[in-house]
Amino acid sequence: MAQKIAFITGGNRGIGFQTALDLKESGAKVVIGSRDRAQGERAAKKLRAEGVDAEVLPFDITNPADHKAAYDYFDSKYGRLDILVNNAGIAAGKFPGTGPEHSASDVPLDLLHRVFETNFFAQVELTRMLLPLIRKSPAGRIVNLSSILGSLNLHADPNSPIYHAKSFAYDASKTALNAFTVHLAYELRDTKIKVNSAHPGWVKTDMGGEQAPMELRDGAKTSVALATLPDNGPSGGYFHLGKPLPW
Repeated sequence: MAQKIAFITGGNRGIGFQTALDLKESGAKVVIGSRDRAQGERAAKKLRAEGVDAEVLPFDITNPADHKAAYDYFDSKYGRLDILVNNAGIAAGKFPGTGPEHSASDVPLDLLHRVFETNFFAQVELTRMLLPLIRKSPAGRIVNLSSILGSLNLHADPNSPIYHAKSFAYDASKTALNAFTVHLAYELRDTKIKVNSAHPGWVKTDMGGEQAPMELRDGAKTSVALATLPDNGPSGGYFHLGKPLPW
């Protein structure tokens, strides 16, 4: 079988880096997208030292020109893309869930636009750009890095663990991303492509902070599992460590 080709946005650190590292077990060629080329090169060097077949692609999720450059890169070098992990994202402040940092009635509109641009609109645009290459894969996988904080069901339930953990811009952007997962999975239901949302957990990263209860190696497990689903695996789902989450 041909080596699988994977693209992980924001793959130079945190959960994205760990996902790239753990994809070594699948034998995939891993391309990490990094806004800073130097940081990306250092990350790729570390990955190669650990036995990962890794490359770096300078990439800013909010730059449409980089989306086209990514398409051209994978098209010219490999002719397809097997795995897309939409990992890049922002919290736009302190880690969501430790606030609320702002409420729905007072969120600055410029912040709302900035968070949605990175966490939703750019994700949709990139996926649409790369979809023709994913269609050429014998078993394409799209993983959207969401969060449990995108669950409307849990946010509306006074007994849920996230009921009081509301940061409107971030939460709503992940809810929108979940909607994209559902709609794209439906559109691709008659193909071999699988599209799923992943909640990594509250992980010790630059975004999550040291107070987070989960280690990095556990935070990447959901992304890796969804990126390497078998042919009979789910599509259009919302998962954390193998368990479905309520929308």
